[in-house]
Amino acid sequence: MVSMKDIAAVCGVSVATVSKALNNLSDIGEETRIRVQNTAKELGYHPNFSARALKTNKNYNLGVFYKEESRSGFTHDYFAQILESFRNEAERSGYDIMFLNNSKQRKDRMSYLQHAVYRGLDGVVIVVANFKDPEVVELLESDIPVVTVDYVFNGRISIVSDNIQGMDALLTYIYNQGHRKIAYIYGEDSMVTTNRVSTYYQFMERHELEVREEYLQKGRYRDSYTAGVITNMLLDLEERPTCILYPDDFSAIGGINAIKDRGLKIPQDISVAGYDGIMMASQIEPKLTTYRQNTKQIGELAAKKLISLRENQKATPIKQYMINGKLQEGGSVAGKNFIWCRY
Repeated sequence: MVSMKDIAAVCGVSVATVSKALNNLSDIGEETRIRVQNTAKELGYHPNFSARALKTNKNYNLGVFYKEESRSGFTHDYFAQILESFRNEAERSGYDIMFLNNSKQRKDRMSYLQHAVYRGLDGVVIVVANFKDPEVVELLESDIPVVTVDYVFNGRISIVSDNIQGMDALLTYIYNQGHRKIAYIYGEDSMVTTNRVSTYYQFMERHELEVREEYLQKGRYRDSYTAGVITNMLLDLEERPTCILYPDDFSAIGGINAIKDRGLKIPQDISVAGYDGIMMASQIEPKLTTYRQNTKQIGELAAKKLISLRENQKATPIKQYMINGKLQEGGSVAGKNFIWCRY
């Protein structure tokens, strides 16, 4: 195995100079730095991460906790995009990532905290979890640096998509298109759901609109079948809504299929809107009106803050970072002329 001593001998410099060149430090000449780096590449040098860990007290490994209850795994566009962005940012800073998820079926399994310690993780990002799970709480209350996504826990940095702003932006657009009978199918209990549902109530109250309880229906995130069943229930109402808002774009597709199966047209007969802004939303016809969450910024910031906690904890404030997305207008919400003609 090629060592820094071998590189130093070839280049005629000290081992300290080689170390500075390989770590891109500024207190050596540019010509020397390039020469050392090129020589290291030609000789096939690879850094000894074990020695690096001993010297810096860091293993350069970050853990990802991702336990998605719907079991859609990485086909869940929203979380997959966050994880991809997180991975790219971590790798740019020289960190590797591993998933922290021990099967509870194993008799010899460790807790999440024990697993993180065993693997020598420098920090953990919790992307999806049951935050009522005692083992998750134990991890959050430990000394290991932790950043949460879309969940606020006291004493931890959280990166949160602004669901209040997003929901209000969608409702405002739908309202301005002339809709007053707006139904909302929401997802399972979570902080995200609570913020979106409360925003719905506040919006209706602010615009002096009646909140019809039959227009508010509990569904599931990323469940097209359930969305289709509830859509049919809403369509069967004597006074059906003019627009249905779904918990996410994938669920909206289930609703759209149910509407089309009844021979109805979107948006001529009924309007629909989604949430998340996944790629599929722009590929269906008509294009889905939705709210695109900024997954790239969420993932990048989660990685930066987790690394900052590990490398410069005293200068890293513990706070909540709110990330705004953007309304994505499609053709699935009818304008005033359509509504006036139909009602």
